[in-house]
Amino acid sequence: MNKIYILLPIFISLFSNLSFASSPKSSLISDYKYSNGINNTASLQRGAKYFVNYCMGCHSLKYMRFSALAKDIEVEEKLFFKNLVFTNKKIGETMEISMKPSDAELWFGAVPPDLSLIARSKGGDWVYSYLNTFYEDDDRPTGFNNLVYPNTAMPNILVSLQGSQKLVLDSYNNPVSFEKVSDGIYSEIKYQKMTNDITNFLTYVSEPAKLKRHSMGFWVLIFIFIFTIIAYYTKKEFWKDIK
Repeated sequence: MNKIYILLPIFISLFSNLSFASSPKSSLISDYKYSNGINNTASLQRGAKYFVNYCMGCHSLKYMRFSALAKDIEVEEKLFFKNLVFTNKKIGETMEISMKPSDAELWFGAVPPDLSLIARSKGGDWVYSYLNTFYEDDDRPTGFNNLVYPNTAMPNILVSLQGSQKLVLDSYNNPVSFEKVSDGIYSEIKYQKMTNDITNFLTYVSEPAKLKRHSMGFWVLIFIFIFTIIAYYTKKEFWKDIK
């Protein structure tokens, strides 16, 4: 019994330290909130443009077809192919990349994942935070690490736009903030808008049917409202002679 009383404070202290160690990271990540807007066609168009130009060299969208994407983001197929398709792919094909998995593993140490369902599995906030929390780390092969996904094999492909930043730690080696090291082409606000567009695009890709559900939802509610009124007065008419 005495041993339990001796060990109990040790366990309490240990779990307390773990809790406090994780909270600053969670607090810093929670500063990055994705603004959902899959009904914003302009945002989806920008997100598609950014994804194709900066992400699709390594990441595929194997469940999305070019034809479906062009239709949903309201871009004419000829214009879509001219600006967003840089291979010999055809309009009915899926958005897969030509890089071989063996080459990817040799170059990056891991095969870049398909991103068709990333926003659905991880959530929009996770994707948005990931794109905003790369920081300099000389111990990593690429020279960068990520706060959301530590020791990621992905290089910081957007560093020229965002600029470089370093992670500021407190006396307990807990992350507290980011400090700008060098400026990028984009301002902080413009970069965050860009990453929000990419997140918005990936959120749409993870569940394209949501666009149709959202557009139908209004009319379904109108129908229910009208039907409720009709049902109410029909009920009154049938039951008016019954007391």
